[in-house]
Amino acid sequence: MTDTAPTAIPPSGQVTTSDGRVELAPGSPPPAGPYANQDLLPVPVEKRTWTTYNFSALWVGMAHNTASWTLASGLIAVGMDWKQAVFTIALANLIVLVPMLLTGHAGPKYGIPFPVFARASFGVRGANLPAVVRALVACGWFGIQTWIGGEAIYFLAGKLIGDSWANASHIGGHAWTMWLSFALFWVLQVAIIYRGMETIRRFENWAAPFVIVGAVVMLIWMSNKAGGVGPLFDQPSKLGWGGDFWKLFWPSLMGMIGFWSTLSLNIPDFTRYGKSQKAQTWGQALGLPTTMTLFAFLSVLVTSGSQAVYGEPVWDPVQLAAKTDNVVGLLYALVTVLVATLSVNIAANLVSPAFDFSNVAPRKISFRTGALITSVLAVVIFPWKLYSDPQGYIFTWLGLVGGLLGTVAGILIADYWLLRRTRLDLTDLYRTGGRYWYDGGWNWRAVLAFLVGGVLAIGGASFKPLIDGRPIPALSSLADYGWAVGLGTSLVLYLGLSLLIRPTPRAA
Repeated sequence: MTDTAPTAIPPSGQVTTSDGRVELAPGSPPPAGPYANQDLLPVPVEKRTWTTYNFSALWVGMAHNTASWTLASGLIAVGMDWKQAVFTIALANLIVLVPMLLTGHAGPKYGIPFPVFARASFGVRGANLPAVVRALVACGWFGIQTWIGGEAIYFLAGKLIGDSWANASHIGGHAWTMWLSFALFWVLQVAIIYRGMETIRRFENWAAPFVIVGAVVMLIWMSNKAGGVGPLFDQPSKLGWGGDFWKLFWPSLMGMIGFWSTLSLNIPDFTRYGKSQKAQTWGQALGLPTTMTLFAFLSVLVTSGSQAVYGEPVWDPVQLAAKTDNVVGLLYALVTVLVATLSVNIAANLVSPAFDFSNVAPRKISFRTGALITSVLAVVIFPWKLYSDPQGYIFTWLGLVGGLLGTVAGILIADYWLLRRTRLDLTDLYRTGGRYWYDGGWNWRAVLAFLVGGVLAIGGASFKPLIDGRPIPALSSLADYGWAVGLGTSLVLYLGLSLLIRPTPRAA
């Protein structure tokens, strides 16, 4: 590559505050050129205002959503009892909290989003590799959550309008009114994201308690239908605690970790607005594992109750809410689903890819344009197929996502914590020819670690129902531990390569 000439950006234009946070030096020109735009620049210290409550509310809003509900209820559907399902989810969220806090550290300290943070390890250009992978995963999630929100609108309108809506003619396997509901929810989300990050913060603050109350109301309704809380606890495991359970436990654990492995990468997109390290650390520690475990507990009890009442577990809360004949109760339940889905989808699945796509071409793609690209791709991936089956949803989709993204987390942690000891040069993250330029803008060590870790993590996995069989059958024994294999392999390999073959020093 020949594009190695330094730009006019000054190499050392940052200052450190008394509490350790770093920002661009006052009065110095902000980074410009092909790798910078207003959305990707560091957030000034005075604008890093999110508190512990803001981060906790963010996680409550994101954790208490329909997809989280289906994680736990899906485990009931595949044979676990409530104790096994809650244990699996609680452990998974304690584990994923660790990389979440480690990668989140760069946000309050430097005020940078995930794709800019990834430039330190992958290179200024190479960061597009993990950013685009993360963005495409977010597109899948955005599509799934939008389909869930569309379902809520469809069932709600069907109860109010009647058979002409609920039993409308089918197109592509679904009623045309379902497709219309999907489109309406899609438009609503795009409208909110266009108002910016401050609107998202305010929305999360009030959505969080609203969703908690809604989940408790659904639990009370189901216990009344079942004749008390006893039947909710009495549904036995189909697996026991022997070999059948542990055979299912490990891929389930990796799937549960995979659910938030996306956020363990791009959490700097939010922590960059943090008032302090204490705010992001306590906010996440209080918000993620506690709320996910509580929500899992509520969802498995309700799903167990549905098994007692209807003879089989109803794992989709929208389908379950639609079974009530009480119009007021139905309205409240489905509005809760809508608020919960909006809360997680906008925060978790639009913010990150908007920054990621902007990082690909900063001069041409703004934050809002990136959000629109995400919204369009989310439809193209056919989310209704991904969500149609709990087996495919938990073990294929979440397992593959977790394994692949675990490799990126391993590289980020190794680079930021073990090699750089959390020290970054802000201006070099945006310029050609600096210390993060490596070879033509790419750090081949990170790319190689990503490829090797990714192959080991998901090469032996089952891709059903996407395709039949396993790409590399010889690696099938690693498939149940995809996230751990990907993270551990990439971390060790990247660290080893970086220490043995050091990058050529460049002018800073």
